[in-house]
Amino acid sequence: MIVKDNRTRENLIEAGRRLAEVLETLRGRTVPGVTAEELDDLAERLIREGGDEPAFLGYSPEGAIRPYPATLCVSVNSEVVHGIPNESRKTLREGDIVSLDLGLSHEGIIVDAAITVPVGRVSDLSKKLLSSTEAALAAGIAKALPGNRVGDISHAIGETIERAGFAVVKDLGGHGVGDLVHEEPFIPNYGREGSGPLLYEGMVLALEPISSAGKAAILLAPDGYTYRTRDGSLSAHFEHTILIEKDGPLVVTRQ
Repeated sequence: MIVKDNRTRENLIEAGRRLAEVLETLRGRTVPGVTAEELDDLAERLIREGGDEPAFLGYSPEGAIRPYPATLCVSVNSEVVHGIPNESRKTLREGDIVSLDLGLSHEGIIVDAAITVPVGRVSDLSKKLLSSTEAALAAGIAKALPGNRVGDISHAIGETIERAGFAVVKDLGGHGVGDLVHEEPFIPNYGREGSGPLLYEGMVLALEPISSAGKAAILLAPDGYTYRTRDGSLSAHFEHTILIEKDGPLVVTRQ
């Protein structure tokens, strides 16, 4: 999506605000004993009560064996992204870390965001993994400036994760968003400064650093959606939808 008028900009900002509110409610409900399916049900109810539509439910990415069957992606511990909450039967436990990835459509505009949430008290390793991955998102956002290139974002994200002693999951990354769930350009979480497509005013991007406490290699589960770290190590994932403006990036999904 390229934002060219004020009405589209206002609808995008409102979409982001609504998504951020739903994610914050989910954050507060992510406690020991809750099930992934309960979180998914809550996400769908809150989105529909607001008059909007879940963006992921029924979505069929290229090459998928079936449409995505839930509203929310819930990925626990070694699950990297796209965990299916209403098929996994997961009950969250003290010490887990959980990625909550959610999209909604408001006035035809799609926004996408993710947080990784500690369940109760978690290990020092988990705390560092979460804080470092969130810091990588902030570093990438800071480079989303007109005249920069995708590689500037990618380099900032990857450098922040690796400096903290973690691995960048290289097979997945950010993307354009707005008219569709996934649009060009693809935004790797590693790369060379000054490389890749040019960034310009009006672009709507979803930046999403994904890190591993072990090695970067991942596997796709038989369900066709859930990715896991190959070595079983913990993974974290944070995401914001941003609008590139003349004076810098506007984070539309920030609470």
